[in-house]
Amino acid sequence: MLIWFTTLSVASAHEVMPAIADLRAEEGTVTVSVRASIESFVAGVDLSRVSDTNESAQAALYDALRALPPETLSVRFASFWPEMAERITLRAGETDLDLTLQSVSVDPVGNPELVRFSLFEFTAPLPEGAHTLQFGWAPEYGALVLRQMDVPAPFDAFLDNGSITDPFPLAGGGETSGVETFLDYIPVGFDHIVPKGLDHILFVLGLFFLAARFRPLLIQVSLFTVAHTITLALAALGYTRGIEMWFADTLGVAFIDVVEPLIALSIAYVAIENIFMKGISPWRPLVIFIFGLLHGLGFASVLAEFGLPDATFVAALIGFNVGVELGQLAVIAVMFFFVWQALRVDRGENEVVQSLWVYAVFFVAGAGVLWAFGQEVAAVLSYPLAVLDVPAVLFGVSMCVMAVLCLFSVLLRDTVDAYRRFVAVPASVVVAAIGLYWFIQRSYGTISGI
Repeated sequence: MLIWFTTLSVASAHEVMPAIADLRAEEGTVTVSVRASIESFVAGVDLSRVSDTNESAQAALYDALRALPPETLSVRFASFWPEMAERITLRAGETDLDLTLQSVSVDPVGNPELVRFSLFEFTAPLPEGAHTLQFGWAPEYGALVLRQMDVPAPFDAFLDNGSITDPFPLAGGGETSGVETFLDYIPVGFDHIVPKGLDHILFVLGLFFLAARFRPLLIQVSLFTVAHTITLALAALGYTRGIEMWFADTLGVAFIDVVEPLIALSIAYVAIENIFMKGISPWRPLVIFIFGLLHGLGFASVLAEFGLPDATFVAALIGFNVGVELGQLAVIAVMFFFVWQALRVDRGENEVVQSLWVYAVFFVAGAGVLWAFGQEVAAVLSYPLAVLDVPAVLFGVSMCVMAVLCLFSVLLRDTVDAYRRFVAVPASVVVAAIGLYWFIQRSYGTISGI
């Protein structure tokens, strides 16, 4: 369970999502409309350092702001605006523009398990003779998707870590090329797996633990990839909108709220099958393909939050999917690196002493991480399930647990299927338990919504 750097991938109340800014320039005025979770801004959460607001020292204030009525939060944000405006860059040529907040619209207090979004709009007067603009904001406000509106060949960009756009023409024509868009969306897809995709990571690890050999792993991952690529493309192109509307109109629940429990169930299924099966069963390829279709819908919900650029839609979609695949391969590579000594000993291909030293070092490293984050460990001890929300603690716990399991496998190497008994099966039990927990939790949330 080498998943230390991950957090929940559902659009949960605490997940950090990118802001989306639509920019228009007309009649001497620039207008920017931003859709974001403004509670994180007001609370002072540094979004460049966390992927989940629970990791921040301001987590309690963030939660308190989420519970405020829309009118009250709007007033709080208006009071905070002068501080935020100082950290936003809107530049025409060489001139930094003065920003004025025009409106704030906050969604009602709804499902406490989901992010609440707000829309705020600000304007700035354009100096005479201005032909280009630059936009950016401070890194603590997190990632931003910028979209130029109402012009031919509009400019768009994905800004992260406090980056600022290159100058782009006010009248349009600054459209990002397909190659640039493709490259921009690769890290977006990768980020959705590592560090934000714990449920997708667990599913891939479930495939890995069935048999850490190339052929069965290739078959499973290939089927999963093909399946989620199909539904990701269909959803991104709008072909699933009819199904989404049927769920909303007939059941009164968002389609993704039905998909997410099924994704959790897919995690539990592959892990449980690992416990009882030593190889690929006749039905497993079909099951993996079906579950891959569900995971593709989950990926599509993330792209819906970003809003893919129209002109370079295909490039963005392919780039995102490539990033997802690279993230999945990274997870498999890291896990294989961790267990390969135990695998080689189980197959009689490596020295035992060397393996014992390797896993002793891993255990000490994991313990060192837990010692360094003692405050977070103390919080987790009071509520163990919180470990899923604290990457540093998850990092240390995962290293220690996997080191112990692999040590048992090495020490008891004369036992038949030592690696499977002492590493693959126990790890699959943990994956299955998390999957079942999420299935119950998400199903309850969906049923409550209905």
